[in-house]
Amino acid sequence: MLRLSTVPDDLDKVIRIDVRKEVAPEEAGLRRADLDRVWDEVIKVYRSGVHPAITINLRYRGKVVMARSIGHARGNGPHDGADATRVVASPDTPMCLFSASKAVTAFLMHLLAEDGLVDLDRPVAFYNPEFGRKGKENITLHQVLAHRGGIPGLPSDTPIETLWDEDATWELLCAAEPIITDGSKLAYHAITGGFVLQRVLRTVTGADIDAYLERKIRAPMRMKYFTYGARPEHREALALSYATGPRQGPVLNALIRRALGTEMESIEEISNAPRFHDAIIPAGNLVGTAAEVSAFFQMMLNGGTWRGRRICRPDTIAGAVREVEGRSFDRTLLLPMRYSAGLMLGDTPVGLWGPHSREAFGHVGLINKFAWADPQRQLSVAILTSGILLVAHHLVPFAKLVGSIAGLVPRMGESEAVSAA
Repeated sequence: MLRLSTVPDDLDKVIRIDVRKEVAPEEAGLRRADLDRVWDEVIKVYRSGVHPAITINLRYRGKVVMARSIGHARGNGPHDGADATRVVASPDTPMCLFSASKAVTAFLMHLLAEDGLVDLDRPVAFYNPEFGRKGKENITLHQVLAHRGGIPGLPSDTPIETLWDEDATWELLCAAEPIITDGSKLAYHAITGGFVLQRVLRTVTGADIDAYLERKIRAPMRMKYFTYGARPEHREALALSYATGPRQGPVLNALIRRALGTEMESIEEISNAPRFHDAIIPAGNLVGTAAEVSAFFQMMLNGGTWRGRRICRPDTIAGAVREVEGRSFDRTLLLPMRYSAGLMLGDTPVGLWGPHSREAFGHVGLINKFAWADPQRQLSVAILTSGILLVAHHLVPFAKLVGSIAGLVPRMGESEAVSAA
């Protein structure tokens, strides 16, 4: 049985367009028909019923050509009653990014390296010696960033409440026996890597990772949200997450539990609870709007600048997006993947970020939140959704949506892309 939200007959009642921020397609050098096709694909994904809310922010050559939302931020989940108060989402509705948080956490580590506070090629144990137990003394920060640190998951019997306790989680990771120690095997670190990176950051800065995020990105880029967890004053605006689609079978549930430590059905309750937003989970609970996320990736496309402010050096961006080890089979996701030290990379003839997207970089959050930048096309994109699910009937329209965005503009040659950045 499918768990779906109610799709209203009159979609205009749940569509919001920020006309103050959108520029005309012609002004940005795009064809209106092509941009309309992208929006039509967003509507098709929404009509699948698996996402109560979708927000999208799309920039081309730095100009916002789409800042829109469709659906309800609250009150229209599969189990919400007819008397539930339905709150229509807006383009500025914040959502939890889940694993797309990793892109920002990884970038902060590259900023630490730029500041001379860490060397990413040094072992984690150089900064935190207690991590070196059970043969982990030579595992480097770079390997953890590239999902080659050998600690892809917490012990299977770890209570989910452990994630709210940074010290307890850190002790588990220090006591863990790695599956490899030489970085030779790729296995996506769904939760663990973020806690390792956070502890090193705390050691070298003397503060938590949210404070460093505030100083290096959130404040200089003048973002309203963009915090680990949601601050109390922002929680009423936050879109709730809803478990939707079909219930996962035993095979998928085993995969999810191995990566996340719990079943998909539990994530709805966990991610909407205050304690989840009180905690800092660097690999999984950053909160932001689609506009903030696409701005972050636009800053990377700009070579580290944002509206005249220098966020980082261009060589820091280059290091953050540089491929590690080529396409490899990911033993957690059970897929061939390309990674940099912290980002998911595109591919040819087709990849996560559409066809012929080898130069593109970004991250996915719980399969249904896509955020990326494509230097060859000069696109920066954030598609945030409130449904929590894996395999369902929405996958084909979602793939067409990503493909339609890639099809907005022809790829530039590499030399053009570099000069434009």
